[in-house]
Amino acid sequence: MKGFDVNRFVAERKPDWEELEDALAKVERGGVRGLGIDGAKRFGKLYRAVSSDLIRARTELVDASVVDYLNDLVARSYAQIHAGTGARGHRLLAFFLTEFPRLFRAEWRAITLAAALLLGGGGLGAVMVAVDADALGVLIPEQHQAWTPEERIAQEQERGPHSADAAAQFSNFLFTHNIQVSFLVFALGVTFGIGSAGVLFYNGVPLGALAMQYHQADQDLFFWAWILPHGIPELTSIFIAGGAGLILGRGLLFPGRRRRRDALAAEGRRAARLVVGTMPILVLAGLIEGTISQLHEPTVPYVAKLLFALLVGVGLYAYLLLAGRRSATT
Repeated sequence: MKGFDVNRFVAERKPDWEELEDALAKVERGGVRGLGIDGAKRFGKLYRAVSSDLIRARTELVDASVVDYLNDLVARSYAQIHAGTGARGHRLLAFFLTEFPRLFRAEWRAITLAAALLLGGGGLGAVMVAVDADALGVLIPEQHQAWTPEERIAQEQERGPHSADAAAQFSNFLFTHNIQVSFLVFALGVTFGIGSAGVLFYNGVPLGALAMQYHQADQDLFFWAWILPHGIPELTSIFIAGGAGLILGRGLLFPGRRRRRDALAAEGRRAARLVVGTMPILVLAGLIEGTISQLHEPTVPYVAKLLFALLVGVGLYAYLLLAGRRSATT
């Protein structure tokens, strides 16, 4: 609006924003009680003031980075003020049922870019094997070089299903491994996003090469029935973690009016919540990979495994794309 000075607005109101951010950090560590009576009153007053600042910033079309920063402060403060005591379980449930899927949708660009990087690496790996089959010796993991696709399939079919204990141990190993990969691709965002992008692309190459190897051996049905049941939730988690890493890079590359340190801190909190939100999805992926993905014909028809993968994918993306929409509009 005419006469509105953005720089003056930010300069005058920033001390309150920073004070609320400091108080909020204490509340998130120890609860509102840790502030004492006077501190809690001040916290509530700051929350109302910053909420007003957020409304004005949106009305006056202030820079999007400032609006995002204020929105993050207000949302986190609201969650703490209205959570109440002894309601950690409710807050956790609300996070997974509402906040996380809404955050997924809000950051779809970063997540889509992460997916494109990994799938782009997969496309390169597939093309390289299609052009030169000898590239397999460089592109695929050693454990897949010991057998041809036909030998691997015969071995899997003869082995039969894992015992319950073995399946549980395998699932636990996979869950731990996937968490490590997710946090790695997220943490590398501090390299201005370059590290995250590189790891995503690099990890896509062997996947594409392996898919092309099984395609050339006319074993596509086995391969996709083997990969997709757990691959859909697993890759989705990697896409989200990769997107979180790119969000860190975004804070460093495009801090806006904020100091780069402040931008990184704000984007880091947002990105960290994305990564935490993938934990149940990684648990699901590990459970499926340790059990259903290891079942092959004649125990389980490959078509049935593909139908299962379809159901998992539909359920997962219905959750990510639809959950929390009603609460977002009420």
